[in-house]
Amino acid sequence: MDTRTLTSSPALLPALARGALLSPLRRPRSDAPVPSTRLVLPGVRVDLARLAAYERVCGFATGSRALPPTYPHVLGFPLAMRIMAGRGFPLPLLGLVHTSIEITQWSAPPVAAEYELAVHVERLVPHRRGTEARVLTEARVDGGLVWESRSTYLARHRRRDGDTAPEAATTDPSGTGGPSGTNGAGSAEGTSGTPGPSLPSRAEWRLAGDVGRRYAAVSGDRNPIHLHPFTARLFGFPRAIAHGMWTVARCLAEYGPQGEVTVRADFRAPVLLPGTVTYAAEGPAFELRGEDRVHLTGEVRPALW
Repeated sequence: MDTRTLTSSPALLPALARGALLSPLRRPRSDAPVPSTRLVLPGVRVDLARLAAYERVCGFATGSRALPPTYPHVLGFPLAMRIMAGRGFPLPLLGLVHTSIEITQWSAPPVAAEYELAVHVERLVPHRRGTEARVLTEARVDGGLVWESRSTYLARHRRRDGDTAPEAATTDPSGTGGPSGTNGAGSAEGTSGTPGPSLPSRAEWRLAGDVGRRYAAVSGDRNPIHLHPFTARLFGFPRAIAHGMWTVARCLAEYGPQGEVTVRADFRAPVLLPGTVTYAAEGPAFELRGEDRVHLTGEVRPALW
């Protein structure tokens, strides 16, 4: 593994632009080598004003001594984008979609701590609609692992006859990648957003048309499919869609305190803005659904070493 230590967080927009320019040159295949780059960024401190704005947009209580469970993803996102926009990443950033995320908090991440962030691609795996990359993000305090996440990103392409791939798993856009159908529960996720047996409804949210712009301002994730109806239509959406990571964060804010937990979320269908969605939960399970489809399914369970 080629570990590279950075002195500052990489700029996000140049990385997205570079990835967009390189995308037409990439021919994805399931047997491509896994990128060997591991990026490390030490000395990261949380901007309290930005954190408070993030908490307000996502519905978390402000003033906690611990970070929301989704916030380290925001801190590590520029590193992940730098890797996926780089020349060593074999999948095109344009069209890359975020299909799922698994977050484990080994201890509540303190707001006042100094973090070391590390990101690398764990593996590339065949998918029945192309190839998925699994990206590992880690956050350490004083050398100890306090938080980690594994995000899967799907590049859709025709597979060669020799490829094998799972038949299940989510597929369509949900994203968090570059400007195309990428970011957040927004693109058009999973194999099926068709409702199955429903969890009990807990809340109904009327989402304003500017949710994507407000989340972009606090996360730095300015994918055009989330910002305005016009830019969303350029990528095949009738109007702007919510970020997938905003939908996860909003559900966890409603779910309540988590502590030392593992959170799993699968993106299944886009949330169009403006719109109305229903949050439902029972036991460890939660979901976000619309009138005729499920947008997100997830669960919260104790973290186990």
